[in-house]
This record gives sequence, C-alpha cells and structure tokens, in this order.
Amino acid sequence: MIKFVTDSGSDISVADEKEYGIKVLGFKISLGGKSYVSRQDLDNQQFYKLMNECEDIPTTSQITAFEYEEVFESCLQEGVSDVINIVINSKGSATFNNAEMAKKTFFETNPNCNMNIYNIDSKNYTLGYGMAVVKAAQMAEQGVTAEKIVEYLNEWFEKLVVHFGVYTLKYAKKSGRIPSAAAFVGELMGLRPVLKSADGAITTVDKVRGDKNVIPKLVKVVTENMEQGSDYSILYGDTIDKKDELVAEMTKAVGYPPFRVETVGAAVASNSGPLVVAVAYKSK
Repeated sequence: MIKFVTDSGSDISVADEKEYGIKVLGFKISLGGKSYVSRQDLDNQQFYKLMNECEDIPTTSQITAFEYEEVFESCLQEGVSDVINIVINSKGSATFNNAEMAKKTFFETNPNCNMNIYNIDSKNYTLGYGMAVVKAAQMAEQGVTAEKIVEYLNEWFEKLVVHFGVYTLKYAKKSGRIPSAAAFVGELMGLRPVLKSADGAITTVDKVRGDKNVIPKLVKVVTENMEQGSDYSILYGDTIDKKDELVAEMTKAVGYPPFRVETVGAAVASNSGPLVVAVAYKSK
C-alpha cells in the first residue's frame, strides 16, 4: 500500500485529500498576535480576511521532524509499504530537511523495517506540486509502482513552473522585498508584477500597467513556455472575480480546461498577498 503525504502549501482540495487518503500536514501561521494551523483552524477565505484586517505580515513555521516521525510511525502501524512525501520548496522552508531528519531517525528506531520512505523536494509552491500529488495518487490507484511514481514526480518537478500575477505591491512592501519608495511609486503607476517560480527560485519576469493587463500577460507567458498537452492548474486568491476570466482565457489559448482550479493558501498568500492569480504547468 502506498501512502501519500504532503503539506498544506500544496493547496490540494479537501475533496482530493479525502478521496485519495492523502495526509496533509498544516503549516503554523502567526498573524495579529495569534497562531493558527492552516486548513485546520481557518480556511483560505478566512485567512484572506485576517490579512486584510491586520497590518502585520503573516509568518509561517516549518513542519517539524517530530511531526514527520509521528506520520512515519503511523504509516508503519497501518502496514504501508511505501510512503511518498512531497514537500514544499526546500530553498524556501526547512520542512524538507526536517522530513529527511525524521526519516533517518525512523530507520534508526526501526532498523528491521521494510517500509520505504521517499521524501521529494517539489522545488516549488502551491498547486504546482499539489496537482502532482493528486496525479500520483491517481497513478497508484491504477496500479503503478511506487518507484515509477517517484520517477514521474522527480521528472515533473524538474520542469514545473508557476507564474503569478499580483494585483498589489502592498505585501511586497510590507515584507521588505521591494523598498517602500519603489513600491509606493509602483502603486501610483499601477504596476502589477508577473512572477515566475521554478527550480526553487522566484523571479520577476515582467510588469504590466493596470489590473486589466495582468491576465493577458499571464496567459501569454504561460502558453509560450508550456509543454504542449501538459496538464495545468489555475489558482486564485481573494480574486474570485478574476478566476473565471483566467480559466476561460487559458482554455481558449491551449484548447482544453485546467486539471484543477483552487484557492491559494497561506504559504503563498503570506508573501504575495491575497490579490493574486496563478497558473502552474510543466514547461517545455
């Protein structure tokens, strides 16, 4: 039996979590003087509301080695043969390293254990790796071996790209990633950055002027770089008014609908802010 484990940064839906029996570990979030566990204490819409009400920047805490040890021990008790654990970008969080530490401790404690543990660094964020978790779970249901699934996941993450369109510089200014003066001028000019997340790094690929130009630029960038026929997923934050437009434009551009459409969770929104749309896909 194969057990899939991931973290709440994957932004998979509760429906997929339940249907495929995926174990999702929630990141801890501190905001407004209180601490929460994402997916457990508040959903994404509640998180957006908190962000809008608070002047603070949210902070997230890594998932600990102890939490992973508990999951691995539970899997052993359940008779799991292979644990496939897909983790948020290791360059942005110590969570992957903690999973590796937990794996080492687990096998030291259980030296005769035959259970396999695969910790996989997604090198990315949000549904970019979440959709791969769901696809992998579907493969397992079809009888594909753990080794083949791990091979598929590693190949996917080598080519995974997420492009984000951000509708405000407010949160980049708060976090210090853009100097206050530059963010202020950018807001006055109506500049909206388009960002790329790939291979562990986030870069700005372009800026457009005005909200109406964000989705056309996003679709153009994605379709120029996406592998033909690749599955893709769409994400949105507190931008439900933009969701249908992005779905329609991407479907028109590539000729088929997205694999999944989900909201962006706290792991991404904490840095980008809730006013964001994104497309996750496999690049050429």
